[in-house]
Amino acid sequence: MIYVLVERHIADGMESTYQLVARQALEAAYRAPGFINGETLRDMQRPNHHYLLSKWRSLHDWKRWYYSSERLEVMNQLNPTLADFETITLLEHWMAGGG
Repeated sequence: MIYVLVERHIADGMESTYQLVARQALEAAYRAPGFINGETLRDMQRPNHHYLLSKWRSLHDWKRWYYSSERLEVMNQLNPTLADFETITLLEHWMAGGG
């Protein structure tokens, strides 16, 4: 199991458009094979900084979604709302027992 942390900086004035398209992207990811769950978060001190933390069954499942035509289509709509390129961090548990 892996976690994927996506960080996005939303361009000024694009918040409502971003929310609409990001919701569509998350709904599409829910249908992707290997997707387990996801959360959307916003930085309390920098409201234009958004994060998506998702859990995937495997790195293979994540890559299949990342390179899918469905994600590419959504990202083509989402990119104009961003102030910069998204940052993606792949995470895994590294300590036994989660501690």
